[in-house]
Amino acid sequence: MAMYIRVKRHKTTYFVTCDPTDTVLRIKQKLQSLIDEPANRQRLTLVSTDQILENSKTLAEQKVENDAIVALTLKTDDNGEFEDVCIARPEDFSSFS
Repeated sequence: MAMYIRVKRHKTTYFVTCDPTDTVLRIKQKLQSLIDEPANRQRLTLVSTDQILENSKTLAEQKVENDAIVALTLKTDDNGEFEDVCIARPEDFSSFS
């Protein structure tokens, strides 16, 4: 059964078509072709629960449902640190000075 997830990073949203049986690693490989960052430098977090998604588990195993919002963060350097989750909210765009 096909589904999609919204992968967000800063002010960008990627709509990724997937299947509940896809692993998180497979999703990262799809993103790699879009953002030019290798899968091992990406981290995906389910926004609704703040759960960091594990590469070897499927989306269904981690309760990622259709139209879920997933935050994408990247490694900041080779010491294994990831950047903080930063997703623009709609209200960030509503106030113009």
